Amino acid sequence: VYRPLMQLSGILFSVLGWVLSCLTTYLPQWKNLNLELNELEIWTMGLWQACVVQEEGGMQCKDFDSFLALPPELRISRILMVFSNGSGLLGLLLSGFGLDCLKIGERQQEQKKRLLLFGGMLFWISGITAIVPVSWVAHSTVQEFWDENIPDIVPRWDFGEALFVGWLAGFCLILGGSLLNCTICSTEVHPSSVHYAVAEQQDLCQHL
Repeated sequence: VYRPLMQLSGILFSVLGWVLSCLTTYLPQWKNLNLELNELEIWTMGLWQACVVQEEGGMQCKDFDSFLALPPELRISRILMVFSNGSGLLGLLLSGFGLDCLKIGERQQEQKKRLLLFGGMLFWISGITAIVPVSWVAHSTVQEFWDENIPDIVPRWDFGEALFVGWLAGFCLILGGSLLNCTICSTEVHPSSVHYAVAEQQDLCQHL
């Protein structure tokens, strides 16, 4: 009974992680900047655009003109996050066909186990490639914040909400992949195989 529950839990955590990973990719709040001269404005920077949030005028965003003009951590982060989203989607497709509750390929248990294994590994890859860029941007933000060469009057960037969403996404993806891979090691007797064994035993008794 616990094996289908573990598979369901693994898929749910993986779906949640994948959705959060996609959300992290497109959120503009990777970095926040509060201006002391004008506290009514909050500047934010994401992988695709920079925005300014005004208390009266709402949010206004502008897309980055050039990919090469971005800081190195944002360039690499954009590539890694897109790769994370793609590998997570492929993991969902593969592991979905490997679930025990899906009747397709019920007699091909070895094939379904391989699909679950590959799906779980893809979730691991997706989770790691989501955590790495988020942690890299967080590290560079901390370094810039405490850089003594920058004058104190210069505003400093701070952590944005997207970083925390990205860490949660990576954790959910890795947890979901781990749960799916754990079910591969467990064995479960299927009702169809039990019925077949009982029928075979009855035929044997009749011949005797």
